Amino acid sequence: MAAQTDPLRDESGDVVEPSESESALETARRQLYQAANHLDIDPSIVERLKYPKKVHEVTVPIKRDDGTVEVFTAYRAQHDSVRGPFKGGLRYHPDVTRDECVGLGMWMTWKCAVMDLPFGGAKGGIAVNPKGLSSAENERLTRRFAQEIRDVIGPNQDIPAPDMGTDPQTMAWLMDAYSMQEGETTPGVVTGKPPVVGGSEGREEAPGRSVAIVTKLACEYYDRKLKETTVAVQGYGSVGANAARLLDKWGATVVAVSDVNGAMYEPEGVDTTAVPSHDEKPEAVTEYADTVISNVELLTLDVDVLIPAALGNVITKENAKTVAADFVVEGANGPTTSTADSILAERGVVVIPDILANAGGVTVSYFEWLQDINRRAWSIERVNDELEAEMHAAWDAVQSEFEQRDVTWRGAAYIVALSRIAEAHEARGLWP
Repeated sequence: MAAQTDPLRDESGDVVEPSESESALETARRQLYQAANHLDIDPSIVERLKYPKKVHEVTVPIKRDDGTVEVFTAYRAQHDSVRGPFKGGLRYHPDVTRDECVGLGMWMTWKCAVMDLPFGGAKGGIAVNPKGLSSAENERLTRRFAQEIRDVIGPNQDIPAPDMGTDPQTMAWLMDAYSMQEGETTPGVVTGKPPVVGGSEGREEAPGRSVAIVTKLACEYYDRKLKETTVAVQGYGSVGANAARLLDKWGATVVAVSDVNGAMYEPEGVDTTAVPSHDEKPEAVTEYADTVISNVELLTLDVDVLIPAALGNVITKENAKTVAADFVVEGANGPTTSTADSILAERGVVVIPDILANAGGVTVSYFEWLQDINRRAWSIERVNDELEAEMHAAWDAVQSEFEQRDVTWRGAAYIVALSRIAEAHEARGLWP
């Protein structure tokens, strides 16, 4: 099952050595170089894709509940829009930085392209701890942020969505603030909203659903019966819980799930419907466990499929050699470092990359955008059927590259993405 990994080279042909501490931006550029090495594309296109089109930095002052004023720094990085409007999440987290937003925005460009969606990539956020804000403070922060970036977002310009620390309510506040300033209700300015104000059914479940779909497709490709497959899921939030429950429903045996406090380990199988997700009851997994292990131990369980669906950089140089799973399906964004990725490939561990596996979120965001533009809601059945079709189409495109080239699944996904982006750049040319 192993695939060879070429050394990563930059546009001049020099080998780019990986680092365990490399930023999201450095990782995104490395992945760009790696895909470009396999394609006959104009080097000037690669040069353009190394950089974001624009990065907006704003300050967001709010009045706290105690009457004091606090100022937060926020960013919106817009990477590439050759295939359509910028698209990407907004995160509220203390560690949000400019370079992180740029790197994640580049990943969104690749993700939209591998799914063949008419969007480019963007990412943004506010450097704030949302747990330290009251609901009223969070609303004031969101509405002021909407005002600060109003001129650079819009349904045909840049369409934010929820991410770490934000949720459908955040998107509803942002949409309302934007609409009030525009003088008309504009639901298509954001996705991930509650359905009552133009959101799509199935949007919150979509990233986890796509992880489950891709896991099933990977098992089929390697002649593994899902009913004989064991699964461990790190992170029992929206992505992990929905993936676990769907795989459980389809007959797989989910033996471990976890949250920040630790993991529930049940070799005979976890009843995923009985264990509340983070959204249903935060940090409650271990309360329902007979056997508790650490998140570190979960990553080394002898299972068929490991789904890291919590944080980035959890599979590293230090623990990649102890991963016992045959398959790693990335539910989180960037859970595997570059060095770890190489180690897993050398060991024959199949890694299905995040830009394919968890792309259900942006895909159903696209469906939501279409519904908003046409003012016509879809049923949950249609959303799920359309998502299934899109995931199969993306899988087939990546599988074709995987079989034609001596690359990993990650390499194949980036080749698909970059080839589509490069074709669009070639067609549009360079202005002026």
